[in-house]
Amino acid sequence: MDPTAPGPVPPPPAPEATRVVLNGTSLTVGELIALADGAAVPAVAPEARERAVRSWRTAQRLAAAGRLYGRGTGVGAHRAVTVDADDETAHGLRLLRSHAGGAGALLPARQIRAMLAIRANQLLAGGSGIQPAFVDALIEALRLGVHPAVNEYGGIGTGDLTALAQTGLTLIGERPWLDSEVTTRRGREPGAHPDGADALLDGRSTAGLYDWLDNRRAGDRGADPDGRPAAGAVGGGRGGPGAGSRTRSDLGVPVGEDARVGDGPASRADDGRSGVPSRRSGGGGPATGPARGAEGRRGAPAPTSAGVASDRLPAPVTLRPGDALALLSSNALALAQAALGRHALDVLLRATHAVAALSLAAVSGSPEAYAAPVHALRPYPGAARAAGEVRRLLGLPDRPSGPGRRIQDPYGFRAFPQVHGCALDAAERLREVVEVEINCPSENPLVAPDGTGAYHHGGFFAAPLGLALEAANLALLQTAQLSTARLTALGDPGLTGLTPFLAAGPASSSGTMILEYTAHSALAEVRACAAPASTGHAVLSRGLEEAASFAGQAARQTLRATDAYATVLACELVTAVRALRLHPARPRTAVLTVADAALPDGVDDRPLTQDVRAAAELLPKLAEL
Repeated sequence: MDPTAPGPVPPPPAPEATRVVLNGTSLTVGELIALADGAAVPAVAPEARERAVRSWRTAQRLAAAGRLYGRGTGVGAHRAVTVDADDETAHGLRLLRSHAGGAGALLPARQIRAMLAIRANQLLAGGSGIQPAFVDALIEALRLGVHPAVNEYGGIGTGDLTALAQTGLTLIGERPWLDSEVTTRRGREPGAHPDGADALLDGRSTAGLYDWLDNRRAGDRGADPDGRPAAGAVGGGRGGPGAGSRTRSDLGVPVGEDARVGDGPASRADDGRSGVPSRRSGGGGPATGPARGAEGRRGAPAPTSAGVASDRLPAPVTLRPGDALALLSSNALALAQAALGRHALDVLLRATHAVAALSLAAVSGSPEAYAAPVHALRPYPGAARAAGEVRRLLGLPDRPSGPGRRIQDPYGFRAFPQVHGCALDAAERLREVVEVEINCPSENPLVAPDGTGAYHHGGFFAAPLGLALEAANLALLQTAQLSTARLTALGDPGLTGLTPFLAAGPASSSGTMILEYTAHSALAEVRACAAPASTGHAVLSRGLEEAASFAGQAARQTLRATDAYATVLACELVTAVRALRLHPARPRTAVLTVADAALPDGVDDRPLTQDVRAAAELLPKLAEL
């Protein structure tokens, strides 16, 4: 069988599905989000797959001519340890198993789907030297709606080693697939994990998965490099010849010597007699064993993976020399989390224009701070955009005729374009960095596109990503602080001309007073997330790796910060709408019409939790106005 042939033909997508073509060069954050959410199906550009094939062939030729790091050598502090040629595949398997040591909560399906799409696209950029079957398997997992179980902790911004090792073991059939479909169609926007069916996947309940794993037996893992079951694959399914009872320590899974491995273009695992595995000669390396999944594609009963029907499981890939490190050499998980965080940030920053505009109207604020000439003379793109959006939403002229009720407003209104503009600029910079990273090879060693060599380098060190995330987190804190300032202003009769805290009834009524406390509680989380993760330090692998970017930590901070900021902004929105409902001259704007219709009525003292929840759910709609 030709190992460079195209992968298996996928089932036709649903008629309404959007196709995102992965070509290794032009994937956007928006397209990535569509793949993560299951709103689009992936396709591979033929020229990109051919690029990956050329890279794989080049890596084989270079490895035959001399040692490559991680293939002919150990990794990290073992970089000078030689790996014998006939042990390279077993070395790769040991690498995957030993590095699959992640811990903590299982991550949500949305994050893992984004990671799979990124890794596939990076491999299509053609610098990894991995066999193309891994690209096919990653794409197939996205199409079939399944994802590997990946734990939260393990990466420090120098490659998501644990996450991708867990993914690699899933791709070769050693770990289970989880069902993505119930978790990706709809999540609470922006930035929050879906509820209900995703409870297992966001770490709130992992016992069910591990109970299932404890009872799982290994099955058929035979596949050719294109991700299809191999002709003459060893083992006949669960309990077939060669099945053992060894327990794998990372998951507690009883398995045989079960990883499907191969040596170069043709596997040496089969002695020519169907179903009879043979051990490697010398070194006591792992024997190939019964494989999972192939029998399901031949019509016989097949094991399922965490409740996923066998016809929705990608065919296991046969591991070959050099595949393991080539797969691991990426920050795909940190990039996935960064992309999702950036998407949530973008939604919230656009919604902030609408909420700030309502607050400005509620205090009859001065339009001069938003005048076009002010921002033309100090031409920061974000500030000009923020001012222009407020003018557009309120129907203000570019050149106002006067200051309005006050010659100057508090900073929450007067400095909004300058402060919020920095957040807009930081979000745009983050998008640029993410889109560079998801469209280029970062593998170490990096196979040269012209096939002339392989370069050992530090391109996997995610400093650009980490610093862009931290800039966004700090800028978000600044704009969140202004939101709480406007919220306080809305409760001040001297600014609104209304009752204190917009209360009705007796003078002792509290109105929206408590929302200041709620907003500042959420703001404290935003502030905590703004502490730069890059100020941390790590010295690892006997001092060889003496620094880290902590980009993954910064990405998780962005996700938490955006989730908390949604609450801050929702508190301001509830209060601004109440103020405008009490205002003697309500503005006739689309933004107020939409918000007024969506939020609960009434100004009596009552619990406001549902009001804040309704406001948070409204934010994505306001972002589109």
